[in-house]
Amino acid sequence: MLNRRLFVQTAAATTSGAGVAQSYAAPDHSYEQAVSQIWRHIKPIPTDEMAIQHELVRYATLAASSHNTQCWQFKLDAQCISILPDLERRCPAVDPDDHHLYASLGCATENLLQAANAYGLQGTVEVAMANQICIQMEPTQPSVSSLFEAIPLRQSTRTDYDGQPLKNEELKQLEQVATGEGVNLILLTDQPSKEQVLEHVIEGNTAQMNDPAFVEELKAWIRFNEKEAVRKGDGLFAKSSGNPTAPHWLGSLMFDRFFTPKVENEKYTNQIRSSAGIAIFVSDENTPSHWIESGRCYQRFALQATALGIRTAFLNQPVEVATLRPPFASYLGIGDRRPDLVIRFGRGPEMPRSLRRPVEAVII
Repeated sequence: MLNRRLFVQTAAATTSGAGVAQSYAAPDHSYEQAVSQIWRHIKPIPTDEMAIQHELVRYATLAASSHNTQCWQFKLDAQCISILPDLERRCPAVDPDDHHLYASLGCATENLLQAANAYGLQGTVEVAMANQICIQMEPTQPSVSSLFEAIPLRQSTRTDYDGQPLKNEELKQLEQVATGEGVNLILLTDQPSKEQVLEHVIEGNTAQMNDPAFVEELKAWIRFNEKEAVRKGDGLFAKSSGNPTAPHWLGSLMFDRFFTPKVENEKYTNQIRSSAGIAIFVSDENTPSHWIESGRCYQRFALQATALGIRTAFLNQPVEVATLRPPFASYLGIGDRRPDLVIRFGRGPEMPRSLRRPVEAVII
C-alpha cells in the first residue's frame, strides 16, 4: 500500500511543480504546443514516487467525459487514490441524473488502472460511500499493455468513417475487453440495425435541439478557437467536430444560425451510415456504481479500438432523453435494464483534439 509520506509529497509536488515533470502547456502556449504536451507518453517511465503519482492522475484525465467537462477530482491519502465527482461541472440539461458524470469517472478510473500496471502498481477498485471511487495500490510487476499505449492516441472522432466492416477477430477483441460486473455489450454491425439505431438517434437529437436549455448548455462548453481552447483547457474544441474556428463572438453567432435539427440530423445520418457498427453498453441496475462500471467498460473498448486503428464516437441521444430511453431499451430487447452508452465505431481520419486542464487543477 502507498504510504502517507508518498501522498503528502505528491500533493505538495502537484501544487508547487517541484520534482514533477511538467506535462501541460502554459496558457500562453499555442494550441499545437498544448496538444503535444498533453497527448503523449513520458519515456522512460519515471521511477520517482511523486512523478509516478502525478503521471497516474494525468493519464486518468485523458479519459472521455461528457462534453469534455472533466467532471472529476482526485484525492491522495494514505489509503487510496480517490476519484470524486466535481459537481460544479455537472450538465443538468443533458445529464439530469448525473449518469454521464459517473460514467466519466469510470472512464478516468480505467485509464488510471491501465497506467498503474505500466508503472508497476496493481489497483483494486472500490466504490465507497457517496459514490467515491477508492483505488488501493500495491506493487506488482510492470506490464505495458496495448491499452496503456493507446491512452494518448484515443479520441472521440466526430466525423464520417470509411464505411468498411471490421474483421471478425477485431470484433471479438472489442467484445473481450468491453464487459464488466453487471454491464454487457451489444454489437450491431448489419445495416438494418444501424438504420434502426439511426431512427432513435434522430428522434433524440431532434428533441434535444428543440430544448433551449440543452442548446445553451452545449454552447457553453464549446471552445470556438484555439486560444479559447488553450485558456480553458476543457470543453469541445470546435475544430474537433470539423467546424471552422472563429472569434468567440462570431462562433457564437454561427452556432445560433447553423446549429439546427436538420443540419445535425443530416450529419448523424452520414456518420452512422459510414460506421462499421454500433456498440451499446447495458447495465443490469440503474445505480451510480453500475454507471461507473459502464464507463470503465467503454474506456477499455475505446482503448482497444484505438490500438486496432479504429475510431469511436458517442451517439447518446437515445439514452439521454428520458422519455426515449424505454422505447430504445424495448428495441434492444433488454427488458428493464438500462442502456447506458451508445457508440459508433469504424476507421476514419484523426481529428483535432480537445484539451485537458492541468493536473494540479484536479487534485484536492
